[in-house]
Amino acid sequence: MNFVEYADAEMMAIDVANMLAGELENCLLRHDHASFAVPGGSTPGPIFDVLCAADLEWSRVHVTLTDERWVSLESERSNWGLLRRRLLVNRAAEAVFKPLYVPGASPEEGAAQVSAELAEEVPLSVLLLGMGGDMHTASLFPGADGLGAALSPTAPIVCPIRPQAQEERVTLSAATLDGAMSKHLVITGPDKRAAFEAARALRKEQAPISAIMTDLTVHWAP
Repeated sequence: MNFVEYADAEMMAIDVANMLAGELENCLLRHDHASFAVPGGSTPGPIFDVLCAADLEWSRVHVTLTDERWVSLESERSNWGLLRRRLLVNRAAEAVFKPLYVPGASPEEGAAQVSAELAEEVPLSVLLLGMGGDMHTASLFPGADGLGAALSPTAPIVCPIRPQAQEERVTLSAATLDGAMSKHLVITGPDKRAAFEAARALRKEQAPISAIMTDLTVHWAP
């Protein structure tokens, strides 16, 4: 694991965006397409603002989410909204988006369908993750209904999951996330750094981020 510290969040966003662009470009030199999985939430927004202008052959980049609330793509609660506003714009508007939500299906039905559709995207070329103060990543929440199945090494690519007192969701499984060719975690503030350090000594059921630490690059800014 590699831990990189930055003076501030702005510097981190620029550096991480440039690093991701370089990795995607290198992948495209060797493969027909690059698969790129990204989170929702507030932390990646500034990274997307920089990355969307990168001079890449975006039409060969397949973008998907690490997780999604089981709501329509038009809902303000959908993670797709963040991508639509801040990543899939500028040059990156030409990227191919692979949604996790399937209209009219249950989370279980949708997860099975999307797992089949994403089979050609794994192992993921490049993965960007965030982490909550409870040490969840993607929608791998401690105590969630379905967490055990999503943490299984034999889990499908996408799993349904029901966090406590929240919407139904689907998430990339821990095996899918951990199997990415390049993995980056972005966190800010002393509380999340302390949570990440604590996660290293906990079981993955208590701290799901610990299931995805193999060869992980962690980017942290105060």
